[in-house]
Amino acid sequence: MASKDSLYNRKKWEDGDFPILCETCLGPNPYIRMQKNKYGDECKVCNRPFTSFRWCPGHGARFKKTEVCQTCAKMKNVCQTCLLDLEYGLPVQVRDQALSIKEQFPQQGANRDFFVQNAERALADTDGTVPYGELALIPNAGNNEMLNKLASTRGREPYYARNAPHICSFFVKGECKRGDECPYR
Repeated sequence: MASKDSLYNRKKWEDGDFPILCETCLGPNPYIRMQKNKYGDECKVCNRPFTSFRWCPGHGARFKKTEVCQTCAKMKNVCQTCLLDLEYGLPVQVRDQALSIKEQFPQQGANRDFFVQNAERALADTDGTVPYGELALIPNAGNNEMLNKLASTRGREPYYARNAPHICSFFVKGECKRGDECPYR
């Protein structure tokens, strides 16, 4: 009889201990409580199950959760929650356009699994801070003048208002009956 891990091919599923996050998504509170849900979500990029995390970054903030697996986050060097570049805080499309990166991931089937398996193998040989793929081949990618200008116009400081709750649609209509107990703004 085959074991459950080999039956469901869980050896290739990701099981992380802590998510890859930017400062803004982590929040200003150094004492946060995270909920870990082993194989609890499907990666938005590669559609494989991964260990998802959920937490509240601070008082008055909304709950956040991880959206992509750690392998995809490491391959693109992005935060698992907001999907912004970890080094510059810019959207991945802007960074890739500035660095002329045209890397495409296979979207389905055996090609995707083979690509992710090779990427995991390559990332396992590193300390996890080294970029992968075309991003690793670009010399001085961290010293790109245009990316530094774009990052400085956005501000290098964390933007904690991104963690604020959504606006209450009933309050906008003038019909909110919860008052101060409303979890929305």
